[in-house]
Amino acid sequence: MQAFKTNVAEKVIRYLQRYQFPGYYDWFRDHRERLEKFRNVHAGQDCFLMGNGPSLNQTDLAALNPFHLFGLNKIHLLLDRVPLRLSYHVCVNPLVIEQSLEDFRALPCPSFLAYQNCPEQDRRGTAFEFLFSDGAPFCFRETLLEPLSEGWTVTFVALQVAYFMGFQRVFLVGVDHSFQAKGKPNEAQTLEEDDANHFDPRYFKGQTWQLPDLEGSEMAYRLAKFYFERDGRQVLDATVNGKLDVFPKLAFDEAVRLANAR
Repeated sequence: MQAFKTNVAEKVIRYLQRYQFPGYYDWFRDHRERLEKFRNVHAGQDCFLMGNGPSLNQTDLAALNPFHLFGLNKIHLLLDRVPLRLSYHVCVNPLVIEQSLEDFRALPCPSFLAYQNCPEQDRRGTAFEFLFSDGAPFCFRETLLEPLSEGWTVTFVALQVAYFMGFQRVFLVGVDHSFQAKGKPNEAQTLEEDDANHFDPRYFKGQTWQLPDLEGSEMAYRLAKFYFERDGRQVLDATVNGKLDVFPKLAFDEAVRLANAR
């Protein structure tokens, strides 16, 4: 009996040590259970997940309004010229959150943000839905009630959110997977000129951004593909001239024709 108690105690200690990250306990206490309401809320339905690549400028975005639609990072920069009906928004990068938090407040949809990357005063509120993505092992979570791996791209986080919500098919658009940048993956640089890597030249102009890690992202995408397909679901890539070759591809017009509206 004593050996059993010792074994349990050791497991509890290892679990607590695993999650000794700033803010984890506060997130667990104040926000974790709030995410439960999203579990399987869209079971069996389809959605479009919109990246921020320049291919969005060659995409008929107005055609997406009948569908459930995820927007990522600074997608608000698109809304002043295309009246999109966003269903959800996701952002975890600390630089993007710092640069755009006030814009996220004005979004007409639930916004999922990384708890540990938000200011203390916002963590105490309920204006956002908070994910915890600090210190998690590299994995694809089937639940949002545990720390998530960011997989070197917010798209991977959004795929985990869509999976938890029960979406049957996720159609990617604007996930160009192609960047004009020199430097090491994840290196922070200040962009002085117009931003050619996103749909809007203002995106990171005059601001700091982190260079993409395409190889790391591809590894994460393959993991997402495995989990979706093992559960009889799909991620399909309808990005115009996208360079990502992990998911099955189809033309944007075909995706709009196949997808079930909200």
